[in-house]
Amino acid sequence: MRKPLIFIVVVVLVALYASLFVVQEGQRGIVLRFGKVLRDSENKPEIFSPGLHVKIPFIETVKTLDARIQTMENQADRFVTMEKKDLIVDSYIKWRISDFSRYYLATGGGDVSQAEVLLKRKFSDRLRSQLGRLDVKGIVTDSRNRLMTDVRDELNSGTAGDGEVETTAADSAIASAAARVERETKGVQPAVNPNSMAALGIEVVDVRIKQISLPAEVSDAIFQRMRAEREAVARRHRSQGKEAAEKLRATADYEVTRTLAEAQRTALITRGEADAETAKLYADAFSQDPDFFAFVRSLRAYETSFSGNNDVMVLNSDSDFFRFMKSPAVAIPAARH
Repeated sequence: MRKPLIFIVVVVLVALYASLFVVQEGQRGIVLRFGKVLRDSENKPEIFSPGLHVKIPFIETVKTLDARIQTMENQADRFVTMEKKDLIVDSYIKWRISDFSRYYLATGGGDVSQAEVLLKRKFSDRLRSQLGRLDVKGIVTDSRNRLMTDVRDELNSGTAGDGEVETTAADSAIASAAARVERETKGVQPAVNPNSMAALGIEVVDVRIKQISLPAEVSDAIFQRMRAEREAVARRHRSQGKEAAEKLRATADYEVTRTLAEAQRTALITRGEADAETAKLYADAFSQDPDFFAFVRSLRAYETSFSGNNDVMVLNSDSDFFRFMKSPAVAIPAARH
């Protein structure tokens, strides 16, 4: 009696547990009954907000969708500017689900990868179109923020900046997904632009460019050109430096030569003046004592004669040249004579 009761209690608890489900904060839930989306009276997929909910156990299952803002990193891609110059642009997109029922139906059951593939293709088309209207200076300076705002608005509205619809492969894929939603809901969903991300139930919150760079081959060419320019400038500076050094060296040599010449001229003048003064002094002194003058001249003659390398001098012993080498008693009278 007790075992069947326990069995019944267990079955009831399991059924109760299976009938309850919780949608976490930041998520939304969609209930599937036999694989079909549970719809409300207006044939729209029924969306369950965060909290505790009840479903039919073993018959209905729950699919949860992330309601938070998602970040999609884009692989760096090559784009062409208005000047026909290639740029490598690295970017990212922030998006969120704005219409959960439409998103679930358009992406084949809430497949995030499918949604991001369509979003990435659409973003690439819009960014390529915008960059093709700008030059490099406009992209990397003042127009950058406006560029990102325009791309975001075009993704959400589905139209180009000039208001005209530009049909691309991404637009066709999004329009096909939107048509599938209309068929499944029998037209009860609000009408949206089939070329916009709203057709997938997605809102683009923000788009940003992380980095803009030149292709490797262009960067190498620019680097080589800049290097050649810098080397040319360096050679010019070296040449100018050598020229200035030669001018300074020539000026210094001229100043040295001029200074030496001036010094030599001044020395010669000073020496001449000194010699003249000496000669005057000698003349004055000798004019006062002729015998002393004769004595000095003889001493100078002795110095000049005996300072040479001649070891032999042949002179008459009575020559007046040796009068001062004789005894004073003989030399003095001879000198006076």
